[in-house]
Amino acid sequence: MHTPSVTTDQLKIMPFRQALENAHTPNREYDVATWLYVPNTYTEYRYILGTRGKNPLICIGINPSTARPGDLDNTLKSVERIALGNDFDSFIMFNVYAQRATDPDTMEQTCNSLLHRENLEAFRYVLSISDQPAVWAAWGTIIEKRSYLPACLQDMLAVGREYGAAWYCAGKVSKKGHPHHPLYLRKDEMLRPFDVDAYLQTLEE
Repeated sequence: MHTPSVTTDQLKIMPFRQALENAHTPNREYDVATWLYVPNTYTEYRYILGTRGKNPLICIGINPSTARPGDLDNTLKSVERIALGNDFDSFIMFNVYAQRATDPDTMEQTCNSLLHRENLEAFRYVLSISDQPAVWAAWGTIIEKRSYLPACLQDMLAVGREYGAAWYCAGKVSKKGHPHHPLYLRKDEMLRPFDVDAYLQTLEE
């Protein structure tokens, strides 16, 4: 379990580029040639967790939980299976908001604009890894937990357009159109196109 100890505006937020540089340096806790973990130590926020490759599937959740290199939770294990089953060589777990919280109800009430800005820098980086970035919308109904989350997602969509990102979903969408969370998907679940623009319009209605 991870319950936020403070709001992120009380933290010294490490800029993404600095955290990325640190993630390339040798680490006694995991193999940096295999894992991409930014920041590279367990803290109150996380930009990226994934495996290294040239054609990653970028999975988008709402906020990070306790997973770390070599210690994936059930959600991340499912993400890895779906990525490999859809012919990607790696996966990256990304999130609409970078604050770590096992229970989304404990997420902070107000968006930290600095953390969000650095998270967008991280998104630009993961999109730049492949020539045709594939983004898997996988946040379920959790996006309803905080009012600032749709606006954060809107910013991510704009960045995605810069890089020609293709959006996908897996499994059935909810009655409200939310894309399925990675848990409880079939092991052989195939990705299919997801109209994230139309989806965001329904969130604004």
